[in-house]
Amino acid sequence: MNRTDRLYAIVEELRAVSPRLRTARQLADRYEVSVRTIERDIGALQQAGVPIYADVGRRGGYALEKTMSLPPLNFTPAEAVAIAIALERSQGAPFDRAGRSALAKILAVMPERNASGARELAARVQVMESPDVEPAQEIPAVIGHAIEVGRTLWMTYKDAVGEYTEREVEPSMLMVGAGGWYLIGWCKLRRDSRVFRLDRIGDVSITDMPVLERQAREISIPQDCSMRAVSL
Repeated sequence: MNRTDRLYAIVEELRAVSPRLRTARQLADRYEVSVRTIERDIGALQQAGVPIYADVGRRGGYALEKTMSLPPLNFTPAEAVAIAIALERSQGAPFDRAGRSALAKILAVMPERNASGARELAARVQVMESPDVEPAQEIPAVIGHAIEVGRTLWMTYKDAVGEYTEREVEPSMLMVGAGGWYLIGWCKLRRDSRVFRLDRIGDVSITDMPVLERQAREISIPQDCSMRAVSL
């Protein structure tokens, strides 16, 4: 795990257990680094404005400010397990990590009786996987972030014959179907709207160029399919 991922994971760990404490030793063991490294990481997060405070003393440790945590949630065991099953079936999807972080927060603030019931129920559920199906590719979080903040992506893209091109793409949405995940956006190279298979995207990074409003053409999808928005 690189430092950026570890910093993110430390914040989510503290958020999940708040208002309880985590010691530097506990965090060091979890992320397989030294206590000194954890102390430097905590210091960097505090300097960046993350509201982490230290409780000194024999039973001391680090905690995240209460305003950054969730109040108790009355999820039933079945509801929590339903979320876990959905996450298992969407491994590698753009919001996989965010979903698992959300589930950890839910379990941390559920009443202990319900959380224990959820774990017991989950132990009786198995997800079948075909040996012929390749594991889903990890999707860079930068793609979802670019859509969220309205910034252009730079990326390399492999076409159907295996040739790579460099693209600047103004992303507009993500689409999921039976064939996997796709990015829809305005391709500056082709000067038109394009649909990109996420498993064909190579290097990708976010730029400072804003996404412009454009008149996009209709996107071609299979005749036996339809599109619908995700509901919240």
